Amino acid sequence: MTEIIMSQTPPILHRPSEKERKYDRQLRLWAASGQAALESANILLVNSGAGTVGAETLKNLVLPGIGRFAIYDETQVSEADLGVNFFLDEASLGKSRSKSLTELILELNPDVQGTWYPNEELKTLDSLLAASPVFTIILYTHPISPEQLASLEAYGQKHKTPLVAIHSAGFYSYFQVNLRGAFPIVDTHPDETATTDLRLLGPWPELVSFADELTKDIDGLDNFEHGHLPYVVILLHYLKEWKVAHDGKYPATFKEKTELRKIVQAAARTNNPEGGEENFEEAAAAVVKTVVVPSLPSGLKEVFEYEHTDPVEQRSGFWLIADAVKQFYEKHQCLPLPGKLPDMKAESKVYIQLQSIYKAKARKDAAEVLQIAQAAPGGDLIDPAEVDLFCKNAAFVKLINATSGAATAVKISKADRLKSAADREFAADETAALSLSPFSLLPIYLALQATAHVGESSASSFDADSILASIAAQVPGAEKQERVIQAAQEVARAQGGELHNVAALMGGIVAQETIKIVTKQYIPADNTCVYDGIGGRVQVLRL
Repeated sequence: MTEIIMSQTPPILHRPSEKERKYDRQLRLWAASGQAALESANILLVNSGAGTVGAETLKNLVLPGIGRFAIYDETQVSEADLGVNFFLDEASLGKSRSKSLTELILELNPDVQGTWYPNEELKTLDSLLAASPVFTIILYTHPISPEQLASLEAYGQKHKTPLVAIHSAGFYSYFQVNLRGAFPIVDTHPDETATTDLRLLGPWPELVSFADELTKDIDGLDNFEHGHLPYVVILLHYLKEWKVAHDGKYPATFKEKTELRKIVQAAARTNNPEGGEENFEEAAAAVVKTVVVPSLPSGLKEVFEYEHTDPVEQRSGFWLIADAVKQFYEKHQCLPLPGKLPDMKAESKVYIQLQSIYKAKARKDAAEVLQIAQAAPGGDLIDPAEVDLFCKNAAFVKLINATSGAATAVKISKADRLKSAADREFAADETAALSLSPFSLLPIYLALQATAHVGESSASSFDADSILASIAAQVPGAEKQERVIQAAQEVARAQGGELHNVAALMGGIVAQETIKIVTKQYIPADNTCVYDGIGGRVQVLRL
């Protein structure tokens, strides 16, 4: 008797752990896998200049719980720092800015570990990079010395570590992400309504059999059954009839789909007392969106066509799975079924059966992709969970920084890319007024970049003429543009000083993009984001 009672007792409901309560909001955004990636991250901030934007960025990474961080900052805290940096106080005056920032930022989250440099053991940036474990990502603020920048770029190239440059002066700021090689994102978090793939024009035998069984006598169904047919079944039934009446062809044009929609609407019973015919309304509304021929999304096409220059990269799990999905697509002319079924009016038991059919097909497709991937050299280490995730999100996979590999036959220098972008942006500006489009923010980037390697003490280099001369050396002719001149004058006026509100805003944006890169979720900016605090605008540029 006791055993019977125990078997009928519902399981104990476990309360959320302290960690789950603490990080509740962000766990909803990037789930436990994203949080785990964040907690294993080791981030280096090379802080220079006023340093406010670097501190603000780090703050927004410590709060959600990065694993550990290090700050390298050779500056001593001055009176000027106290006026623009909330993470410094009077007790910090004359002390190491990296140590003071670390101690105060760590108070925000006791779960995070932090260290500062230079210290007694490691006095230079080169010694830090040589002695420390591999950093997950490196953030650095401008202005920075060319020597330090060269050291960071060499480290990033050697360890495939992403670098993020941040520059803030006055009302202007930008950040630039430098990813080492192509950076694929599988879990892009697309809108749920966009992930529906009912495969109505390519149904598989189990789905066809299920639909035929429910609609073999559709006119003879009682009102309740007729009013609770899932709209997927309704559309499959009338698509089958359409195909018979149109020489085996499905509706392809908008006009034909409109005709199909009218047929579905006309089939609804007008005097159904058993809850109405909302299912037929759902079916009619779904015609244009769901009656489509499977096609290859542009993002996945870019993945399929990417040319590798690094054999190690080519043998990674992502690329082995991508190649397996490509073979699946070439064989079946469609992607693996995601298996997600939207909500719809139907009897519970019928909806569950239909849902099971879609899930079973999704599992079958994923199993086929896994088999292909495991047959490739090195594929025996492929995680089935990675294959499932890829198959569910295949239509929305995104490749960031694809042009860094052999996607182009000829390597393009950074200077040539910048000039090409300037030509493109300035050409668009010429017609911006006519099309009511906003002007490009590239002039702000050029003006800030002209002072990226200048110390605050070099006041002459913050002169507008010097800034324009530097721009002319990078992009000949750009220094004559009126908006470039205005941007140079504003950067010269700022004299390298940071406004805390602008730095705080940019710090939040950079932290958000850093989290995307660390967790490999959502779609990070590709590759430069410029902020105009005067006009209140942001623009992403591919430079």
